[in-house]
Amino acid sequence: MMATLKARRNKTIDTSLNEGKIYLDRCIAINERQPSLCGVLNKTIHGDTLKVCPMLPAKSVDLIIADPPYNLRKSFNGTTFTKKKITDYETYTRQWMGTIKPLLKDDGSIYVCCDWETSLIIGRVLSEFFYVRNRITWQREKGRGAKANWKNGMEDIWFATNGNNYVFNLDAVKIRKKVIAPYRVDGKPKDWSETEHGNYRDTCPSNFWDDITIPFWSMAENTAHPTQKPEKLIAKIILASSSEGNVILDPFLGSGTTSVVAKKLKRCYIGVELDAQYCIWAEQRLEMAESNTSIQGYTDGVFWERNLLSEKTQSVPKRKTKNKSK
Repeated sequence: MMATLKARRNKTIDTSLNEGKIYLDRCIAINERQPSLCGVLNKTIHGDTLKVCPMLPAKSVDLIIADPPYNLRKSFNGTTFTKKKITDYETYTRQWMGTIKPLLKDDGSIYVCCDWETSLIIGRVLSEFFYVRNRITWQREKGRGAKANWKNGMEDIWFATNGNNYVFNLDAVKIRKKVIAPYRVDGKPKDWSETEHGNYRDTCPSNFWDDITIPFWSMAENTAHPTQKPEKLIAKIILASSSEGNVILDPFLGSGTTSVVAKKLKRCYIGVELDAQYCIWAEQRLEMAESNTSIQGYTDGVFWERNLLSEKTQSVPKRKTKNKSK
């Protein structure tokens, strides 16, 4: 069968199993309990998270970002998942959360991605293991319409912590917004900055994120994974709830976004993924991150509103940030 030729500007990563053997060989498997993180740090672990995570050291992870399978009928690389009964999906959720709970440090945080329907289950079960802090809703600017229902253009991310003492770097995740009607006091800007590129204000982020661009075919981060999360979205989480050098765990790594962003932001990472094809894409992207540390929509410490700034043509004043703990 002849391979389909991609358009010149199509950057989608879809390396096959045969073509990507070099990347799969970089992944590791774990068959025994690990006394420390030395053998798994900054690695992609090819395996089942329910079997892998119990073999990792307790209280060794600063931040967990989990994107478990949604309770939908969905095909992942030829494997079709059938929608479970609500009780069965709740049991599965309780199982994997119980598996990763011991790995999180006392001051660690966890974020769990889900759609609107599984969110009802995730939020409830999460509260059994952690202190739920917030529910973030982010806007997907694309998706299929529905004839007898509202188009599903939102997804949720639950934010929880292991205790009342946790890291939250507010300054690192403020959003730079364009000031439409600048207000001055004694002729000077009031709560906004005047720059050669326009008037901007750095505002506190809310739990509704409408500045995320879904990866598409001409973006370097795009892969053929059907539910890939944007690097900008994961960057917000990592910057808010970890510090440089911290360890980030993704128990459902998929095409590797969490590991890639952790690497770009000078964090350590551990990714667990069951599918060999996705492991290949994750390792390929990690290799690409060696020479390209940019994150679309995040420039010089600033998160911009969607489509507001062209990073290629403009420079921006860098924002200084300080780490804070609750």
